[in-house]
Amino acid sequence: MSVYRNGIPADSLEGVKWVKSRHSGATGNCVELAALPDGDVAMRNSRDPHGPALIYTRAEIAAFVLGASDGEFSSLTT
Repeated sequence: MSVYRNGIPADSLEGVKWVKSRHSGATGNCVELAALPDGDVAMRNSRDPHGPALIYTRAEIAAFVLGASDGEFSSLTT
C-alpha cells in the first residue's frame, strides 16, 4: 500500500480521477478531489494541477462536507 503525504506533487498521483464541483467557474476558482487507492482523498488547486496536493482521510472530508452543507463556512465567502 502506498503512503501519500501532504504536499505531494499532484501530478505524481497517477491513475486517479480528479473531480471538481459543477459550481466551479470557468476561471479556475475551484479545488479538485480524487479518491486514492488507500482510501484517503487528495485535494488540489485547479489553477495549479501540478502543484501540491493535500491528503485527507475520508472521515475528514466527510466532516468538511457536512459542515459546508450546514453553512458553517458561509462567513468565509462574504
